[in-house]
Amino acid sequence: MKSFLINENDAGQRLDKFILKVTVGLPSSLLYKGIRKNSVKVNKKRVDGAYKLCVGDEVKLWFPDEFFGEKEDAFLGLNKDPQVVYEDGEILIVNKPVGLSCHSDSAQKNSTLIDIIKGYLFRKGEYDPKKEASFAPALCNRIDRNTQGLVICAKTAVALRSVNEAIRQRLFKKEYYALIKGIPSEKRATLKHFLIKNSDTNRVSVFDSPRKGALTAILDYEIVRSSTEKQASLARVVLHTGRTHQIRAQFAHVGHPLVGDGKYGVTVSKRELGFEHQALFSYKLTLFFPDGDPLASLNGRSFALPLPKEFEI
Repeated sequence: MKSFLINENDAGQRLDKFILKVTVGLPSSLLYKGIRKNSVKVNKKRVDGAYKLCVGDEVKLWFPDEFFGEKEDAFLGLNKDPQVVYEDGEILIVNKPVGLSCHSDSAQKNSTLIDIIKGYLFRKGEYDPKKEASFAPALCNRIDRNTQGLVICAKTAVALRSVNEAIRQRLFKKEYYALIKGIPSEKRATLKHFLIKNSDTNRVSVFDSPRKGALTAILDYEIVRSSTEKQASLARVVLHTGRTHQIRAQFAHVGHPLVGDGKYGVTVSKRELGFEHQALFSYKLTLFFPDGDPLASLNGRSFALPLPKEFEI
């Protein structure tokens, strides 16, 4: 039997979701059978899986020990700080460098951005996995491994819910710099396409008209400057949707792939204008929260990074 005392970070979520977080590999069938057969109790009473946990609730689980295996905490051995742009008691905004994965993937298993942030908060005494039943600091947005820029991390469950809901409602304004090949005929324009992702190749296909299974992708761009000598342009981009590889795929589709982008462009040399990867920079983020939201004090706040020298043409 395992017992959990619910704190503020665990409160407010469904009981069944909480159980899946604190167990390892527990089948859903066994979870709901356990709820029906009294293998799950809250405050010594049987409750439904949809029960919303409250601060101070005691949850007791009678499942085989194999489902309570130790979870890997790769961050504990790290001693590296993130590049903090803004921090308060609820959120952390960092500047992710090129070459660092947000989460574990095929290119990087450990020492990811979220590992570095967890280690940073652990050393500050703001996060201790032994004191949390299910919650861990979490990234609310992510950018590609070889894209530099702003990433938000929620330090509390309240912040995680608020930021995720704001992102779901597309309240945040996300702005990028992209160094693209060629000089577009239109200095300002809106690109609207329809994208289908191939998970096997981690690549999206772009269409001009709706297709079954395609997601709408919309962005605005403005050409900041162009170089006829280098046949490249610096574009300021505002995203209205957040699709996989959206900026890279849409610009390639209209004949202006990002400099250095070997996935959607045609890279003729190892380095293009000094880039070995897509020339994309998530430089500005403006937060918007509705009145009454726990993070409403951040409503309208903007956070921006200076343009890296390699983007200057």
